[in-house]
Amino acid sequence: MSTATDMAVQLEELGKFFTVAARRFDAGQPAPEMFSTAIDAAWHRLAQDPRAHSAFTAEHAGRELAHSEASGCGPIAWVDTYEEAYGPLPDVWFTAADGSLDTAGLAAYRETGRVVAEWNCSPAPSDGER
Repeated sequence: MSTATDMAVQLEELGKFFTVAARRFDAGQPAPEMFSTAIDAAWHRLAQDPRAHSAFTAEHAGRELAHSEASGCGPIAWVDTYEEAYGPLPDVWFTAADGSLDTAGLAAYRETGRVVAEWNCSPAPSDGER
């Protein structure tokens, strides 16, 4: 089970992810891939309160964002944008919802600077923009 500290870190990273999403949308790029099931679980908890979710996305992305089903597997395209703004991805990005750490994925990222992963959702503008 996640601790309050874990949940705070997950929400902090979710906010950064939404900021990256807004930058990608503004640049005409596709939505970023949500590959961390731990951070996605935090997103689902936040979405249970629509007003809090709306305020959180507006604070971090400057607009409302929706949770959109979008699955795939491959290179994660937004890592460079994140690193330019915040530095290297922290371990929580390689953590599953059950708290287990993908040590192989984390080691590959640290060695190559690239992330190759599966994802099943992405943010989408909730106002109809694409």
